[in-house]
Amino acid sequence: MDAAIVAGIIMVISIVIMLAIGVPIAISIGLGSALAMMAFLSFDRAMMMSAQKMFSGANSFPLMAIPFFVLAGNVMNNGGIAIRLVNCAKVLAGRMPAPLAQTNVIANMLFGALSGSGAAAAAAIGGTIGPLEKKDGYDPNFSAAVNVATAPTGMLIPPSNTLIVYSTVAGSVSVSALFIAGYLPGILWGAFCMILVGIIAKKRGYRSSARVDFMTGLKTILIAIPSLLLIVIVIGGILIGIFTATEGSAIAVVYSLILSVCYRSINAKKIKHILLSTAETTVIILFMISVSMIMSYVMAYTHIPEIVANALLGFTQNPYAILLIMNIILLLIGMAMDPTPAILIFTPIFLPMCVKFGMDPVQFGIIITMNLCIGTITPPVGTILFTGCKVGGVSIESVFKDLLPFFAVTIIALMFTTYIPAISMWLPSVFNLVKF
Repeated sequence: MDAAIVAGIIMVISIVIMLAIGVPIAISIGLGSALAMMAFLSFDRAMMMSAQKMFSGANSFPLMAIPFFVLAGNVMNNGGIAIRLVNCAKVLAGRMPAPLAQTNVIANMLFGALSGSGAAAAAAIGGTIGPLEKKDGYDPNFSAAVNVATAPTGMLIPPSNTLIVYSTVAGSVSVSALFIAGYLPGILWGAFCMILVGIIAKKRGYRSSARVDFMTGLKTILIAIPSLLLIVIVIGGILIGIFTATEGSAIAVVYSLILSVCYRSINAKKIKHILLSTAETTVIILFMISVSMIMSYVMAYTHIPEIVANALLGFTQNPYAILLIMNIILLLIGMAMDPTPAILIFTPIFLPMCVKFGMDPVQFGIIITMNLCIGTITPPVGTILFTGCKVGGVSIESVFKDLLPFFAVTIIALMFTTYIPAISMWLPSVFNLVKF
């Protein structure tokens, strides 16, 4: 049997068995891929090549943005920024039906745009606004469902660590283009959820809040402006070319620290906790990226992406049908796997196929990220689902019924983004980051 076929079989079987017996996914991928190398390399060369691939995978300047953005997000989560964004969102929600739930949606989008973390948004915003909703008579399951369903917008609206990981795996895909491409799909996701919240609120009779007078609203927004300026400074600086995404991430850390100190909401004890949490998250992500480079090498040798692409193209030549099948696969993968490893594994498989029938890698990056964002709010692995339920004080079983309509609207948003390229490609083309 051909060595490439043997290597592919060894890798797939090894990874599946190790995952089935509970071995951590990073270890499963790294060890399974290293074992597969032995089908076509000696033991010494396989180990040396594995080490080289791990080092080259982590030795990337764009990846330095990840620890900085994680640190900035943790600082914001502990630095008194969330409450100011919630107050600003309450003014923006105005007299909409279920104003506190609408506030949750807007605040999640704003906080996600600052921190780049869906789980952080679910914890910070849900923990702040949840008690207010309970006091106002909202069903805790409905409140938790709104918080869970809209927290992933932070993984689309920049800055986004997930998009940085995709940029690294996809090769020469601009981080700036991906960042700008995420705005409209993220806003579309949030807008669809707000429409659904309004429909449910009218059925359940959740009342509108008292009108906020102009001066109070203006004051609230002015207080939130220093926090919101972070988006303008970081994303604006990247677009204009003043600094790179990596340099922008460091600026985000400095700015958020200064802001938290000015708000007097951070101290030495919190900083210690923030640094430890950031180090833990960063190590997990970078180790995952490192071991995935071993797997990418084996996949290239065994031609697995070409085999999958030929299988799908043999089933149908219709690009719309292929995109639908791809979305279904990615949605199922997202239910069982966190976004980072899923992007590392499936980008090399699906991206060449999408490029083959004319899709821009930037659009595919948004599509795969959006699919995996939906996975973060579905069991059994959904990190945002678990975070939101814990913060909301409800069980996954009880919240799931309220969450089902939100699954429907997020999938509709996904279909729009998949089949209407302009949703993800128009803004990057306006800034001359892509040709569209």
